Amino acid sequence: MANGSLRSDWFAAYHAVPRHLFVPDTAWPGMADGVRQGDAVSRREDAAAWWRAVYADVPLTTQWDDGSHVGNSRGTAPSSSSSMPTMVFTMLAALDVTDGHRVLEIGTGTGWNAALLSHRLGSASVTTVEVDRTTATDAGRRLARAGYAPVAVVGDGAAGHPPAAPFDRVIATCSVREVPRAWIEQCRPGAVIVAPWGPEYGGEAVVRLTTQPDGGARGSFVHSSAFMRLRAQRTSRPSSLAYLSAPWPADGVRSTTTLSPDELGGWEAMFAIGARVPGVFPLTERYPDGSYTLWLHDTAVTSWATADREPGRAEFEVVQSGPRRLWDEVEAAWRWWDARGRPGFEQFELTVTPDGTHTVRLA
Repeated sequence: MANGSLRSDWFAAYHAVPRHLFVPDTAWPGMADGVRQGDAVSRREDAAAWWRAVYADVPLTTQWDDGSHVGNSRGTAPSSSSSMPTMVFTMLAALDVTDGHRVLEIGTGTGWNAALLSHRLGSASVTTVEVDRTTATDAGRRLARAGYAPVAVVGDGAAGHPPAAPFDRVIATCSVREVPRAWIEQCRPGAVIVAPWGPEYGGEAVVRLTTQPDGGARGSFVHSSAFMRLRAQRTSRPSSLAYLSAPWPADGVRSTTTLSPDELGGWEAMFAIGARVPGVFPLTERYPDGSYTLWLHDTAVTSWATADREPGRAEFEVVQSGPRRLWDEVEAAWRWWDARGRPGFEQFELTVTPDGTHTVRLA
């Protein structure tokens, strides 16, 4: 690939395992912003469009709503995909496999990543886990047609697969908020775990962890990412109405700020805020005139805050309620990040202690 994500040690696998063998007849190509899907492309209805999408450097959504959605329209929430090739090979480069390594893959998806690993290491050295039975069955058929037979498991990826442990490498094709203990426990000391990691608040990046002799793991973030969450770590977020004890503004305390809510919406800003402000997530309520209200909620459903963004204003009204002053926490985190030159993902590192504590700090 022209951008350098495909290293020479993956050339043979890339040519031997073409992506089109692992894309279903209907898929929804990702759009430029990385978080939306375009209209479906169908191999049966428009083969040329399907081929263009398959060999474009974009993610392809292959399932909606855990399989309950059918048809060519977009569903509510994408639940499986074929990752964009740049991301696939950047993560494989970070995995840094070599002959003899045993690899655990979390999230079989279409099967393409498992096939690439199988070609490189041999099928017997690859274990792939998929939570969705239909997705796993379809991937199994594609893998078999391509001549690969990794150990394929249908189950919760958070549990790994103890019978095939210990592993030298773990790679996740879904994001996590907490690195599951099972992944670390099923690794040899010094093993590498590559996984998309994102805090509750938002923002996400791929982290490359090395397991430590004490049972923990530590490593740096490699680059930005936007993956679907591991199903075992999905959260159900209540609406803003669940936080109000009375009609607006309930018992909220008013103030103003010069920090525009616009500053809090970037992927890197959200990541930095989330790393310093645990258990908080944002929602946005937009209005026809272009203004909006940024809501901040805590996961314990004890505290909330709002900040109103109105065009042309230099000061913004804030309302806060509850034992936590969420706007104050978020603003302080953003100002900490801003004062340090707005560091990018690659300047942060993650430490996971043996007791499961996750700490993100500047490297």
